[in-house]
Amino acid sequence: QLLATGVDINSRDAAGRTAVMAATHGNQVETVRVLIAAGADINLQDKRLDNPFLYAGAEGLLEILRLTIAAGADTKLTNRFGGTALIPAAERGPVAVVAELLNHTDVDVNHVNNLGWTALLEAIILGDGGPARTEVVRLLIAAGADVNLADSQGVTPLAHAQQRGYGAIIALLEAVGAK
Repeated sequence: QLLATGVDINSRDAAGRTAVMAATHGNQVETVRVLIAAGADINLQDKRLDNPFLYAGAEGLLEILRLTIAAGADTKLTNRFGGTALIPAAERGPVAVVAELLNHTDVDVNHVNNLGWTALLEAIILGDGGPARTEVVRLLIAAGADVNLADSQGVTPLAHAQQRGYGAIIALLEAVGAK
């Protein structure tokens, strides 16, 4: 009804959120779909530097992520940590979200955020080393992640995995020549 009255679809609240961003926060898939179809700008970032694509990737909102990808989300935009949607997804998102980003976008698998971490490093450093994070590491390696790209302190992904005792991840990294 509001759209029919001519309301500005990209107006913002005090936090800089647009309607499509607010709908994303609430995981309101159909509302996001309607707003995108009505011309909502999905690349506008709020004061935290989130937008629907970045937030959906970080929070594991697969359906909304797919909608934003189909709508042409700008995969080069970064969040408040200087990271792409892939970096927090690699740490905590469902494997399906990481796969979606790797298989259906041009997101840079080796992007380095402000902490000096890539998606591979974040999956290891902040992950739990369990089956889901191990599968994420496998997907990242398959997508071309540089297994020897160290963090800002010079610590490699393999060294981080060894420090944490993540045997399955260590095996994946060593199998592709990680040092």
